[in-house]
Amino acid sequence: MIKVESLTKRYGGFTAVDDVTFTARAGRVTGFLGPNGAGKSTTMRIMVGLTPASSGIAEVSGRRFADLPNPGLEVGVLLDASAQHAGRTGREILTIAQRTMGLPARRVDEMLDRVSLTPSEAGRRVRNYSLGMRQRLGIATALLGDPEVLILDEPANGLDPAGIRWMRDLLRGYADQGGTVLLSSHLLHEIEVIADDLVVIGQGRIVAQGTKAELLAAAGTLVRTRDVPTLARALVDADLEFSQTTDALRVDADPDVVGDLALAAGVALTELRAADGAGLEEMFLELTSETQRESIREGAAA
Repeated sequence: MIKVESLTKRYGGFTAVDDVTFTARAGRVTGFLGPNGAGKSTTMRIMVGLTPASSGIAEVSGRRFADLPNPGLEVGVLLDASAQHAGRTGREILTIAQRTMGLPARRVDEMLDRVSLTPSEAGRRVRNYSLGMRQRLGIATALLGDPEVLILDEPANGLDPAGIRWMRDLLRGYADQGGTVLLSSHLLHEIEVIADDLVVIGQGRIVAQGTKAELLAAAGTLVRTRDVPTLARALVDADLEFSQTTDALRVDADPDVVGDLALAAGVALTELRAADGAGLEEMFLELTSETQRESIREGAAA
C-alpha cells in the first residue's frame, strides 16, 4: 500500500505540492491525474526519495522509500523512460539492476521476454531506442525485483495502440494478483479503462478522489438535441444545474428526469445517457478547469 499524508513541497515562495493526502491500495490500480504542472511528478519523486518533502509523509508498505533495505524488491519505479544511460544496451541496463538487487541472472531474459524486447533489440544501445522501446525497458526494470508496488509516471507515453493495450493488460493483471499500482497518465481513456480508483490534483492540491465508479456517477446526464435553447430554458425553469459543451449539455440530474423534462417541453433528443459514458475527460476538465492553460487563454481572448 502507498500512503501519502499532508505532503507539502515548497520551492521558495512557490508551493508545488500543497497538503496532499491519499492512499493507493493493494489489488487496485490508482489513477493519478492532473494538468501539466499540477504536482503529480513532484509527488511521485517525493514518494521514491528523489525530492525531499517540506512536510508530511509518503510511505510504501509502512516505510519511507529511503528506509527500504533493497527498494527494487518492494517498489518498481518508472518516472522518466528517457533517464537511462544512452550508451548502454538494454541488456546491460537490466543486468546492472539485476546484480544490484542480488537477483539471479535469468531474471534479465525473463523480463526482456515479458516486455517483448527481442534479443536483437536488447543488444542495441539505448540511444537508438524509440520512446516506446525505452518505456518497455523501464517497465522491465521496474518489474525485475517482482515488487508488490508499482509507481509509474506516464508509462504509456510513446507506445503505439498495440503497446498501450499490452501495458493496460500487464498492469491490470499485476493488480489482479494483489499488486498496488499508482499510475499517472495524460491518456485519460486508458486511465478510465484500467483504473479502480482516481486521485485528481490541480495546482498542487487534491481536488477529487474516490473510486472511479463514485466519481463518474456524480457526473450526471449527457443530453444532445438540435434545440439547445429550448431545453436550456426548461432546465433553468426546473432549477436544474447544467453546463454546455460544444454540442451537448451535462445536467446534474438523472436521465429519466431530463427525459421527462424534454418531453414536457416538446424537445426532441438525439442522445440521452448517464454522463459516465461520456468518460473521464469531461470530469477531469471540469475538476481542473481553473488550472487549464487553454481555458485561461480563451477567457483572456473573450
